[in-house]
Amino acid sequence: MPDSPVPMPSLGDHEHAVLAIDVGGTDIKIALVESDGSIIGLRRVPTKVNGEHTVATVVHTVAREAKQLAVDYPTIRPAAAGVIVPGIVDEEAGVCVYARNLDWHNEPIRAQFEAALSLPVAFGHDVRTAGDAELQLGAGTGVRDAMVVVIGTGIASAVFVNGSPVVSRGFAGEIGQNRVASTVYSAAVGDGPAAPTLEEIASAGAIARRYAEQSGEQVQGSREVLDRMLGGDPVASRVWNEATSALANCIAQAAGMIAPEVILLAGGLALAGQHLVEPIERHLDVELTIQRRPQLILAQLGGDAGLIGSALKARALAAGERTP
Repeated sequence: MPDSPVPMPSLGDHEHAVLAIDVGGTDIKIALVESDGSIIGLRRVPTKVNGEHTVATVVHTVAREAKQLAVDYPTIRPAAAGVIVPGIVDEEAGVCVYARNLDWHNEPIRAQFEAALSLPVAFGHDVRTAGDAELQLGAGTGVRDAMVVVIGTGIASAVFVNGSPVVSRGFAGEIGQNRVASTVYSAAVGDGPAAPTLEEIASAGAIARRYAEQSGEQVQGSREVLDRMLGGDPVASRVWNEATSALANCIAQAAGMIAPEVILLAGGLALAGQHLVEPIERHLDVELTIQRRPQLILAQLGGDAGLIGSALKARALAAGERTP
């Protein structure tokens, strides 16, 4: 389910203009944010994965696009840049510890971007930064204890306790790699003896793949599986039910450990709306005992939440506030 276009909100007035950069496994987004909060000059370019040269290629691509923005908007001089990346991210050290899709291992990303852009860089994790944007400007405004779960090609989350992100040197929130109990799924997953991960059962890609494996019919994506379920297809119903059951199980475990008041569902699968929320709610009826029941809500900022969050991080850095 691709992201639907979502109008970008104004970020409000600020003393400084900044540069916002969101590096993803598929594409890179870069834009200027004026001091009045307007997001302008948004550019999207493919992310070129080039083995051991991927970091240099990505940094060069961003620097090139930033120079073009400077040509297009010569009167806007950013005071800082926000750069966010996927994977396991140590924001304090400025290092991407591991990013599978980009083949990055212990890369000093912040330092390389600072050198290429000649700007101070606020560095962050894509999901945590997008989650922070949702809590400041989106569906989670005013919420202090939350878990943001992004379900797309993979699954990742960000945890916020008393308004602050739980980071743990970048390892917090990797729920997509949690093993799923065998009671949740009915068909073998993967090649090894270990139980499958949440990502292998409940990501948008997994839903499409598991339907094809069990039905013998190829589908374009999870949206088509949902449509078939709504049309009464029993295989689609089983695959969707197992995905939502697995998600509910992980949410219930989070409810027992950190007791979030809200679970924000984001990413391509969240475009299923209540067809995603309602079955998770039904499974939570069984999973939860004495835990505080979290409210499930859909994110509002869409696929550009990370870019908006990177702008907020850059603004904080430009204003002298503490930021990684």
